[in-house]
Amino acid sequence: MRQRLMEATVELLVEKGFSGTTTTLVSERAGVSRGAQLHHFPTKNDLVVAAVSHLTEKRGAELARAAARLPKGRNRTEAVVEMLGEHFASPVFTAALELWVAARTDAALLEAVAPLEHRVGRETHRLTVQLLDVDESKPGVRELVQATLDLVRGLGLANTLGDDARRRRGILTQWARTLDAALTTSTTKEST
Repeated sequence: MRQRLMEATVELLVEKGFSGTTTTLVSERAGVSRGAQLHHFPTKNDLVVAAVSHLTEKRGAELARAAARLPKGRNRTEAVVEMLGEHFASPVFTAALELWVAARTDAALLEAVAPLEHRVGRETHRLTVQLLDVDESKPGVRELVQATLDLVRGLGLANTLGDDARRRRGILTQWARTLDAALTTSTTKEST
């Protein structure tokens, strides 16, 4: 039942936004009574934070599976950047974005969402470093990884206004080339 409630919440966050996602609609979509919904999640904030947290964990597992299929060698950077781009164009990002915007003016929601966002941000950064097989102690590497994550988040945000997969793919392909060159330069400078 909790699972159905959380999945219905994410669907509604994506379809109707935070303000349009009501606990009544969630109960109806999940096929459970309001009483059952209130038993599991007493407030809307409890429900949406739990739902996005759950979906984030699920998406993290999907990212791990996708990472295991990434190629080695020449095309790896492009594959990593593409994988991240897909992640940030997914419904989980759209749902999380709805929470971020709502949390900006809702102190209670911000208190609940901020720790989740910090954890997810750290984990995504760590995963990106690992997948790119880079050493953040080298000058500029940490900033390049963070710029990559900021870029894919920005493209994910733009995607909420309309799917422009072709444009996104072109940008990500060019960024992967730029990133490869910059990481190679950073590694070369450090070893000389």
